[in-house]
Amino acid sequence: MNDARIPGAFLRPGTSSFSDFIAENAPDLLPARRSLPAGSAAELAPHGTTIVAATFPGGLVMAGDRRATMGNVIAQRDIEKVFPADEYSVVGIAGTAGLAVEMVRLFQVELEHYEKIEGTILSLDGKANRLSALIRANLGMAMQGLAVVPMFAGYDLDRGVGRIFGYDVTGGRHEEASFFTVGSGSLFARGALKKLYRDDLSQDDAVRVCLQALYDAADDDSATGGPDLTRRIFPVVWVVTADGVLRLPEETLSALADQLVGARMVRPDGPVAPLPGGGEEAQA
Repeated sequence: MNDARIPGAFLRPGTSSFSDFIAENAPDLLPARRSLPAGSAAELAPHGTTIVAATFPGGLVMAGDRRATMGNVIAQRDIEKVFPADEYSVVGIAGTAGLAVEMVRLFQVELEHYEKIEGTILSLDGKANRLSALIRANLGMAMQGLAVVPMFAGYDLDRGVGRIFGYDVTGGRHEEASFFTVGSGSLFARGALKKLYRDDLSQDDAVRVCLQALYDAADDDSATGGPDLTRRIFPVVWVVTADGVLRLPEETLSALADQLVGARMVRPDGPVAPLPGGGEEAQA
């Protein structure tokens, strides 16, 4: 029996793409389909920066600072910019914060919808392509100054490695080797990663390297927030391995931030002690 409260489109077998389904049946719900009021200024929309990611044997780390800016004003000090896309992947946002968060939510539903329809998870390359299509759909907004340029990364179950993907505002996708950064502080963060990254990093070392890169970005880019020791606000850090995604707890990041800032007062390279539970001795 048909329920008159449920449109027929919701009861018919259809595409495994949730975004395509919404575009066909309720296009006004897509973030990219919304019209801007006359005279709106893109600089009034909060923007998020900076995201860094680095691979290590067995997985990858993605981290993001917590500051959102609106012109020369700090719009939010504790925004979250890195999210789990599904069980084996994460996505970090840079650009117009509101549109970026909506895009991430749509992307999460897109992957979950595919899994429910097809009975299996999408390949990592397939996930990267789906995100590319969502970014391309936002091109009209990007041309009005409301660009969204995320970073996507995940553990490839077929290859057994962590992989990182970058994008441009048109949805162009490119895979990055070893590490990558996006956002206004990306230039400074990438410079730090070039000096600190090694192919044989442990998971703990990769976390420390990403935090060092964010610290360097915040040191030279006013739109990037460093560890806020007064308010106890620290970067968001996710680790992705064959076991899935894991967000590092606040107490771990708090200890690392205290060590990092204290070490920077002594040496410019700021060596940081191992994560709690590590077997190495703290560096001098």
